[in-house]
Amino acid sequence: MALTGRAALLAALGSIPVGVLEPGWTGILAVNGSLALACACDYALAAPVRRLRLSRSGDTSARLGETADVTLTVTNPSRRPLRAHLRDAWPPSSWQPGTEVESSRHRLTVPPGERRRVTTRLRPTRRGDRQADRVTVRSYGPLGLFSRQGSHQVPWTVRVLPPFTSRKHLPSKLARLRELDGRTSVLTRGEGTEFDSLREYVPGDDTRSIDWRATARQSSVAVRTWRPERDRHILLVLDTGRTSAGRVGDAPRLDASMDAALLLAALASRAGDRVDLLAYDRRVRALVQGRSAGDMLPSLVNAMATVEPELVETDARGLTAMALRTAPRRSLIVLLTTLDAAPVEQGLLPVLPQLTQRHTVLVAAVADPHIATMEKARGDAEAVYEAAAAAQAQSERQRTAEQLRRHGVTVVDATPETLAPALADAYLALKAAGRL
Repeated sequence: MALTGRAALLAALGSIPVGVLEPGWTGILAVNGSLALACACDYALAAPVRRLRLSRSGDTSARLGETADVTLTVTNPSRRPLRAHLRDAWPPSSWQPGTEVESSRHRLTVPPGERRRVTTRLRPTRRGDRQADRVTVRSYGPLGLFSRQGSHQVPWTVRVLPPFTSRKHLPSKLARLRELDGRTSVLTRGEGTEFDSLREYVPGDDTRSIDWRATARQSSVAVRTWRPERDRHILLVLDTGRTSAGRVGDAPRLDASMDAALLLAALASRAGDRVDLLAYDRRVRALVQGRSAGDMLPSLVNAMATVEPELVETDARGLTAMALRTAPRRSLIVLLTTLDAAPVEQGLLPVLPQLTQRHTVLVAAVADPHIATMEKARGDAEAVYEAAAAAQAQSERQRTAEQLRRHGVTVVDATPETLAPALADAYLALKAAGRL
């Protein structure tokens, strides 16, 4: 708390030694009085803090791992120059460790009636909304002996979006999609495909593709070519229950699931399919429906930004009921969840027939690469024990995956780095097989 001019004078006078009786005491009093007067004048000449006007501008969103610049404009309406140290406070997760002091503290001088800008550079370490805390200003006098201090609330929010690191795989997946879409010479057939065009029969073509009516009208045999259907519906379901909070490497499983969902959504929208999102544990955490192709990906990213894992057991029946309401007609339901035995056997398997009898279901799960490393460990008793535990865990995951496959479910089990491209490949395989 800043001292008043009177308090400053008393503080200076308080430095006189108690009980001084020597003849030189008057000199000491004079020195301390001069110091007190200087301090009082310095304090009086410091620009008032409460009259300052502060406003913000700058970035309102940034991807995780990138920077966001927020500019603070300080206007000095007083008649005294402002010489100040300023602290722009944000939550700790707004900075990389060890960079808060350098990024949030500023020195500035603002002449009377003018304004100056300072920029705070954020580099958030977590997804979600980061809201600015108070701005504290310490205003010094010309001698720098005393200061005034006060705080201002200057609201601002920066939304930290998922990083979408898997977008680097998008060009290669789009190339495969163009092949399936008939832009290169690839023939596909089966249910779930649409008629594309007629061409002349060549040896090796499936005779079931011959169009006899068209053949009767021309001198050569005509066959139908097919392309994957467009305007299919895909529902991405993020399980946000307790299993999604488990960390694999430096991030929760949920973050890897989001990254995979974004790559699949980007690919499916290019294929002409409609994509919706449902995040659920015991209640709906996010729901995105009915977005156009151009608005779909930004809407998904924005909705995912604030979704966090919840330390509760996922209600599989509630999740299934909500998925059926969100996808009333035949769709591809992509469930990003766990392959742990207990949640699947006790929660998902009993209600799975409700989904598979109407929809195509794909389950994607994040595998821990450390388990595979442990499985290969040898050398001492501890390493052998870890290898045995890892082998047992892998066996349980494989058994759980096989149970899902027996119900007609496509299963993708991959590490965080490979989950997104593996899920995209599974989608393309379903397209090629005519199951979409």
